[in-house]
Amino acid sequence: MERQDSGKHRILMIVPQADVQGGIAAVVNGYHGSRLEQDYDLRYVESYRDGSKLQKLIKALQCYRELRGVLKNDPPELVHVNSSFGPSFFRKLPIIHMCRKKGIPVVNHIHGSEFDRFYTDAGALKKSLVRRSYGECTAFIVLNETAAGNIARIVPAERITTVMNYSVVHPETADPALQRERSRKKQVLILGKIDRMKGSYDLPEIAGEVRKKIPDVKFMAAGYGEIEAVKSCFDREMLERTVLFPGWIRGEEKDRALRESALFFLPSYSEGMPMSVLDAMGYALPVVSTNVGGIPKLVQDGRNGKLCTPGDRRAMADAILFYLTDEAQREQAGRESLSIAETFGLEEHIRKIESVWEQVLRETGKTGKE
Repeated sequence: MERQDSGKHRILMIVPQADVQGGIAAVVNGYHGSRLEQDYDLRYVESYRDGSKLQKLIKALQCYRELRGVLKNDPPELVHVNSSFGPSFFRKLPIIHMCRKKGIPVVNHIHGSEFDRFYTDAGALKKSLVRRSYGECTAFIVLNETAAGNIARIVPAERITTVMNYSVVHPETADPALQRERSRKKQVLILGKIDRMKGSYDLPEIAGEVRKKIPDVKFMAAGYGEIEAVKSCFDREMLERTVLFPGWIRGEEKDRALRESALFFLPSYSEGMPMSVLDAMGYALPVVSTNVGGIPKLVQDGRNGKLCTPGDRRAMADAILFYLTDEAQREQAGRESLSIAETFGLEEHIRKIESVWEQVLRETGKTGKE
């Protein structure tokens, strides 16, 4: 059955399943119920799920089948693809090609950060495949200026727009009583993927250095990935008393972790615009992180946190100790995080997404919104 014409522009968005672990889902889940759905006839098609390789393949094939039906029976005026590098790129190849064969413009929203591994260090065949696929896209959305410069090596710069991720603020978390409770618990929170590129293997030395000065410190590394491999780098006592690996958390459990922690920590070697940092800032948490990707746009060194060189374990341990041993500095940095987070609101993020859509609709012969 065809949908009733709403008079709004028809947009199709390719998204991961809502319960997927990772940053893309964290971003696009905020679109549900947002102004995007009021301003456009917005439809979602899921292309990815967590699980085994077979389950992921089946999900992708279901996506291609559903997309073929939509393109045949109820074609959108624009397709917004949420993509990354690695396997995500290859999953989106057929989607982009199917849309362009039908003459439907594609906005490729790239959330990935490891461009060198994806393209710079790739072989000639893969580079050719990337150029061909990206050449079929009408416009690109990236997370920071570094990413824009990277993608401009493949496509014209005028087709690229930087749209930073967004934060949801919780002003009540700046309450002095809550801040005092956070100081008492001395918990350092890590959220997201656990692997080498996220700096997870630096954690044993960093946590060990901090524990020398603060024996009752707690590190909560809540996420997914190479958990067992990272845990094997700790001795038994550290795992029992200092470092917790609760797995991926969401909903009330994630909210509680953010409210109870004193500090957010992300020792990453490569980033785009991490939603985990934006989440932490929205909960009035100081952030200790690295000066990569879009992080320096969020964490202003010495104001709402401290930035370190990736791999500088001593500097990161010292930064954590600075905030855990100076309650006044920690509370001030938390208030500054909240203030900065307010400038990265969802409404502004959506306004920029809509601006890209409207430009593409005009350039492809649509009228755009009046």
